[in-house]
Amino acid sequence: MSEKILIGSDHGGFLLKQYIIKQLASEGYEYQDYGCYDQNSVDYPDIIHPLASDINNGKAKMGIIMCGSGNGVAMVANKYKNVRAALCWDATQTALTRQHNNANILSMPGRFIDFDRAWEMVKVFISTEFEGGRHLQRVEKIGKTL
Repeated sequence: MSEKILIGSDHGGFLLKQYIIKQLASEGYEYQDYGCYDQNSVDYPDIIHPLASDINNGKAKMGIIMCGSGNGVAMVANKYKNVRAALCWDATQTALTRQHNNANILSMPGRFIDFDRAWEMVKVFISTEFEGGRHLQRVEKIGKTL
C-alpha cells in the first residue's frame, strides 16, 4: 500500500489505538506502534516524543496519536519543527487540516469519539492530499521560530 504509518497513545487512547491498528492491518497498511501496550497509566510524552521525532526527521511521513482528550499528545508532537499535529473530531475537520495545513499527524480524543468515526477520520487523513497553492506559504511559516 503506502508508506508506514506511525501510531501511539497513552492509556486514555489505548482502546482506540488498538482498534485503529486492527483496521490498518486488515486493509494492508504498514504501521509502527510506539505504545502504550496496555491500559496502565503512562506519561504520554514518553511515547509521543519518539514518534514525533521520527516524523520530524523524515523517517515516516504520517502519524496517528491519541490520548483521552487528544490535546496533550498534540502539544508534545507540535514541539517539533517539521511536525504539524492536528487535533480533529470529525472527518470534515480532518480533510481540511490535510488540505489546508498539510497536517502530518492526526491527533484524536480517545475518550470522546467512537471507533467508527475515528476510523473514518483515519481513512480521510491517509487519503487526503495537501492542496498547496495559497496554503503553501502559510504552512511554511508554521515551523519558523520567532
